[in-house]
Amino acid sequence: ILRQLVFFSFPLMLGNVFQLLYNMVDSIIVGNFVSKQALAAIGSTTVIVSMIVFFFSGFATGAGVVIGNNFGARNMDRLHDAVHTTVAATFIFSLLLTLLGTAAVRPMLVIMRTPEDVFRDAALYLRIYIGGISGLLIYNMGSGILRAVGDSIRPLGFLILTSVLNILLDLFFVIVLKLGIAGAAVATILSQFVSAALILLLLTRTRDIYRLDWKELHIDFPILKKIFSIGMPTALQAVITSFSNIFVQGYINAFGSDVMAGWSCYNKLDHFIFLPMQSMSVASTTFVSQNAGAGNERRSRRGTFLAILITLIVKTVRNRKEAEE
Repeated sequence: ILRQLVFFSFPLMLGNVFQLLYNMVDSIIVGNFVSKQALAAIGSTTVIVSMIVFFFSGFATGAGVVIGNNFGARNMDRLHDAVHTTVAATFIFSLLLTLLGTAAVRPMLVIMRTPEDVFRDAALYLRIYIGGISGLLIYNMGSGILRAVGDSIRPLGFLILTSVLNILLDLFFVIVLKLGIAGAAVATILSQFVSAALILLLLTRTRDIYRLDWKELHIDFPILKKIFSIGMPTALQAVITSFSNIFVQGYINAFGSDVMAGWSCYNKLDHFIFLPMQSMSVASTTFVSQNAGAGNERRSRRGTFLAILITLIVKTVRNRKEAEE
């Protein structure tokens, strides 16, 4: 069990690293080739984007548990319905979150007391990013389906490919075409749409039992209800935390663009600290849901215990190193 958890979570952690690089590359290139105000704008908008993504991640977690449970139980009909319900609901969520997120851009920036010299760049970056956020949501959904059936390698490959593409597009749009912060946003959403297209292509062309058939796309409401019952508590917890961070960002913004730029750099590094725990969380969720579906309660409990133990060890080692420094 220990070996399975570690080997499954390692690609997840690498994938999370590359996903963080999307936004970090925007900050690095914009900070060096545009202005400190543009860097501050990207950093201050991260909390708003995170609130949308975290909300959807709760839904994706619930879907992953339901799919993994049916996969472990070898209930092919329910697995088929769960996959198609997840994909259909993702498209609906993508549309709703895009519309609501775009409409909320200006009010959220006002709540965060965004300075005048940053406001215009922040609003522009957010509107472009949220306008194309469906690519990120669809990729997260597709990779969640693959992880639920035990595949954490291929989503990592797609993420590495599109991360490299994002860097190249960032350099081209910002440095060559001189599009500034808008170029960084466009580069990111184009890369995310490529990752979404790749994951959908894989799900469509696979011969495995989780294959996506577009003609059978539908919503099974009992399955959707179960997904929500599992995923919504996680989603609400993440949204509440992110919403509280909006007020923290507001306090930072009150000090001006210099402090905002510094806070942005800190936050980008801070996110990496939580990657081992996040990856182990997804790995243990997949492990437990599959074994619960297979009726192996003893193995599920052992997996849960080992996942918590690994997380505590990582946290203890990290705290000790921080104390030494």
